[in-house]
Amino acid sequence: QVQLVESGGGSVQAGGSLRLSCAASPYTSRFGCMGWFRQAPGKEREGVAFISVGGGSIYYEDSVKGRFTISQDIPKNTLNLQMNSLKPEDTAIYYCAAHSFRYCSSGSCCASLADYQYWGLGTQVTVSS
Repeated sequence: QVQLVESGGGSVQAGGSLRLSCAASPYTSRFGCMGWFRQAPGKEREGVAFISVGGGSIYYEDSVKGRFTISQDIPKNTLNLQMNSLKPEDTAIYYCAAHSFRYCSSGSCCASLADYQYWGLGTQVTVSS
């Protein structure tokens, strides 16, 4: 039984910041990868940022590189996403996800949506102009 619960979503103006958190049970150290995805109305779910749990390697999609920072706190069983310089196009439901499908030594290895077995219910992020 794996549960992921997101928090920290909300509404901000363009240029603002939000910090999302994902509480994971069991321990995140059991996962090969954890990551954040997002889905806007009428669009496909897309990857945002990923981390290999054991190795700590990180990968960002180009659209958020330089603005978002992913991190993990394994003792607290928590995955975080710091989002700065938010843009209206960042508006979406953000999902935390994890998998134990395979082990990755690089962050890019964690970027395949199809690998993810466990999903949170999502948290809404709205960025106004």
